[in-house]
Amino acid sequence: MTDASINASTVQEGDAEFGDYFALLKPRVMSLVVFTALVGLLAAPVGVHPVIGFSAILFIAIGGGASGALNMWWDADIDQVMKRTKSRPIPAGKVEPGEALSLGLALSGLSVIMLALATNVFAGAFLAFTIFFYVVIYTMWLKRATPQNIVIGGAAGAFPPVIGWIAATGSMAVEPWLMFALTFMWTPPHFWALALFMRSDYDDAGVPMLTVTHGRRSTRKHILIYTVLLALLAVGTAFSGVGGPIYLTVAVVLNALFLQGAWKISRRDEDDSEADNFKVERSFFKLSLLYLFLHFGAILAEAVLKPYGLGGW
Repeated sequence: MTDASINASTVQEGDAEFGDYFALLKPRVMSLVVFTALVGLLAAPVGVHPVIGFSAILFIAIGGGASGALNMWWDADIDQVMKRTKSRPIPAGKVEPGEALSLGLALSGLSVIMLALATNVFAGAFLAFTIFFYVVIYTMWLKRATPQNIVIGGAAGAFPPVIGWIAATGSMAVEPWLMFALTFMWTPPHFWALALFMRSDYDDAGVPMLTVTHGRRSTRKHILIYTVLLALLAVGTAFSGVGGPIYLTVAVVLNALFLQGAWKISRRDEDDSEADNFKVERSFFKLSLLYLFLHFGAILAEAVLKPYGLGGW
């Protein structure tokens, strides 16, 4: 890892607290992992014993946290530079890089083995692949190599519902991949909106985000294109095995709002954005946080109500 010695030297004396180690696991990201994996597990057409289901979600969450710790270990040098990340445990001097690495590796092994034992080997192997993809393919390679880092790397955050489905069924199907695609297509406009008003961070850190390599005008066009594709996918998913009238209603309303926001972003110039401190872009980013949660919440509602004849088509 680059500048590891510099990172290590920033650590101040004193014992780290439990909260510092927990922060390494990226709890906010972990909450999304847990929720989408839970939806994938409950939307599966096979009933799962509550203890097995709880164990599956727990170990998927631990695997997601392990990925976060390894990500923070590798990215400690750029985290020191970016305003958004400089308060993380390693650059803040609360946890040594080596501790984060050890924690990440230990939790990775634990989560993969225990998920395989609690559910099936296929689920454990898929979790292992997801951790590898996020840490090696995205964090170590794509993030600093290409402006398509978010597009391709977004797959790592899209795998949890597939893992949840496999944990329940032990097999693949079209439906979990639709949930995967929903998260995958949502990731670029979500992060690019953030990058529009946080560009200086990526400039300072030397991360080739699209706003840095192609400029904000190109990024705005990309947000609109991906949002149109996302809307088509999201509404189309309503007519799949995980969809239904509840999901369709949520998808139509949310995607209409999302398309409206993306269109406004595409029509703005930099003077407008600077004048109101990127008000439209910030609003779109906030909506994107609700967007995925409400879509998966609708899928969950369809799955829960289906046995009572109230969900699905």
